[in-house]
Amino acid sequence: MRVLVTGAAGHIGGHVIDDLLAHGHRIVATDLVPVDDPRLDRVHTGDLSDPGLVRDAMAGADAVVHLGAIPHPNSDDDSALFATNCLTAHRVLDEAGRTGVRRVVAASSLAAVGLAWSPRPQSPRYVPLDEEHPTLVQDPYGLSKVVLEETARATHRRHGTDIVCMRFPFTGTGERLARQLAAVRDDPAAHRTDLWGWLDTRDAARAVRYALHAELTGCHVLNVAAEDTSSPLPTARLLDEHHPGVPYFAELTGHASLFDTTACARLLGFAPKHRRNALDADAGAGAPAGDG
Repeated sequence: MRVLVTGAAGHIGGHVIDDLLAHGHRIVATDLVPVDDPRLDRVHTGDLSDPGLVRDAMAGADAVVHLGAIPHPNSDDDSALFATNCLTAHRVLDEAGRTGVRRVVAASSLAAVGLAWSPRPQSPRYVPLDEEHPTLVQDPYGLSKVVLEETARATHRRHGTDIVCMRFPFTGTGERLARQLAAVRDDPAAHRTDLWGWLDTRDAARAVRYALHAELTGCHVLNVAAEDTSSPLPTARLLDEHHPGVPYFAELTGHASLFDTTACARLLGFAPKHRRNALDADAGAGAPAGDG
């Protein structure tokens, strides 16, 4: 397929491009900054709020991977962050629907639940947290991801486009991931709001490819996370110490994730390859910390 990848210069974008090219796909890329990669069919540099740029980039695309957005909540202008993410999501998804693209994979976030960047301390209503968990969002970044998911549903209703919105946690690999795991180890309380969720970026890229090929119709919002937490402490202890009293509906053995990813496994046939304890073992054995 010829796949349009927005946000191609970002951390996930680079891994997605590598993975898709390795599996025979052709890539058209867009980003605010130039993407210098001779392997790509075309590169469009500019803002996704520009309808002309989106229209030109979409030409000839069989599928779209929409990663282009402000990827964090750090902003001096919350309204601008919200508006940017919502506008660009609508530009890309609506243009995909209008031009007959049949499959879109969009990067949502587990921040859409509303825990990760909440200005007030919150706990989940229950764990493992599935896609039906009530929305608790207060912050503009998480709210923009809720709007992305609703835009995807509206696009499917209007144009029939099949869309998968992937709720990612922190994603990293190599040194980026090593720094995150060290921070969680040193201060697990600081990560109570993200429920110690994580995903190796190589697994994120694989999940995107699986979503492009999965035999499904409709619009689906899926949790995509590692099967374990980012903390070396047992999951039951983390929950008791930092979210006491939260009911749980599955046995919290070992370092089991607090995110339910069964829908992702069922619909996409996807399971992450990377686990924290294996990464720790590699580090202890002196293995290189490269992306692999």
